[in-house]
Amino acid sequence: MELLRQAWDRLTLYLPVVLMGVLAMATYWLVRSTPILSAPQVVAAPQHQPDYFMRKFSVKTFDTAGQLKSEVTGAEARHFPDTDTLEIDQVVIRTMDPQGRLTTATARRAVTNQDASEVQLIGGAQVVRAPTVNAQGIEQPGLTFSGEFLHAYMKTERVTSNRPVALTRGNDRFTADSMDFDNQQRVMLLNGRVKGSLVPSVTP
Repeated sequence: MELLRQAWDRLTLYLPVVLMGVLAMATYWLVRSTPILSAPQVVAAPQHQPDYFMRKFSVKTFDTAGQLKSEVTGAEARHFPDTDTLEIDQVVIRTMDPQGRLTTATARRAVTNQDASEVQLIGGAQVVRAPTVNAQGIEQPGLTFSGEFLHAYMKTERVTSNRPVALTRGNDRFTADSMDFDNQQRVMLLNGRVKGSLVPSVTP
């Protein structure tokens, strides 16, 4: 049980950086990319039909030194005026932190609301942080969060899923039927059938 507790502590230490970092960059792009529409002169009953779209797009952001910070690509993006939401098909979000660590988020579809305070990854959602090396030169294993649904509340820094999820760090793996993660409180709840598999590290 002590080994399980220590491994879980390590896992939850990295999860906030992965989830909130990736989703925050996606939110920034969505807010900046949504065009401002002029007010209609004739008020019509809203219909769930897109009023504009983008196809096979790629948006990149760079820091002041010209280094890539993030890239968002998608097969198609559609804005729906009745719900004021933006939907993106086959979304891929890549972000690089100041230390050059890569995090990638993918899903078959992403949905964001009008002010981008809520972002949903739907269908084959996956967030992957590549393996890194810390300041002491010790390799840190990669971290993967995957499931069919991920809902992020950006203002409250909360991430939930009402579907099965899997957390993998190196060879360690945890699964659960649902998840509720509060980044402000540093609390994660794994519900339902929670299982964990820990693989001891091998010292040369």
